Amino acid sequence: MERKRRMIVAITGATGIIYGIRLLEVLRKLDIETHLIVSQSAQSTLHYETDLTMKELKELADVTYSVKDIGAAISSGSFPTMGMIVAPCSIKTMSQIAFSMTDNLVARAADVVLKERKRLVLMLRETPLSLTHIRNMQAVTENGGIIFPPVPAFYTRPQTIDDLVNQTVGRVLDLFDLETGEFPRWGEDL
Repeated sequence: MERKRRMIVAITGATGIIYGIRLLEVLRKLDIETHLIVSQSAQSTLHYETDLTMKELKELADVTYSVKDIGAAISSGSFPTMGMIVAPCSIKTMSQIAFSMTDNLVARAADVVLKERKRLVLMLRETPLSLTHIRNMQAVTENGGIIFPPVPAFYTRPQTIDDLVNQTVGRVLDLFDLETGEFPRWGEDL
C-alpha cells in the first residue's frame, strides 16, 4: 500500500501569514495531505493581515490541531510525514525549537521532525537580529533544521505581492523536491 504524502504546516504569530496560507493552497494542488497548527498569536495576525476567518483558514488544511494538543498524531515519530514548515516562524517559536522546549504542539511536532531526521523549514520573520537570535538559529541549524527567511528575489521581476509570495513558497517547497510551477527560475525561464 502506498503511503500518503503528508506535510505539517504551522503558522505562528510573526507577520507574513500569507506564506502559510499560500503553502496550504499550493500543497492542496500538489495533492499533499496537510496537518495544520495555528498558534494563539497567529490568530491575531490572521485578523490584522487578512480577511479570512479562522474557520476559512482551517478549511485550507486536511487536518487541524489545537496548539495545546501535545498528544496529537503529529507529536509521534510513528506518524509518517514529509516534514514540517513553520510559515511564518516567530523568534519565540524558533527559540523553543532550538532548545526542545516542547510545551506546545508547534514545538513538539518540530522536535519530532528533527529527531526523525525529516526536513524542518522555519520561515523566520524578524529583523534586525540580535546575537541571541543568531545563536538560536545556529542551534536549529546544528540540529538539522533549515532557517529560511522569506527574502524576495527581484531577478524574476515581480509585478505583484503574489509574485513575491509564490516565488518564496516555491523555493521552500523545492527543499522537499516539490515543483509548484508557480514562478520563473533563473537559467530556465529568465
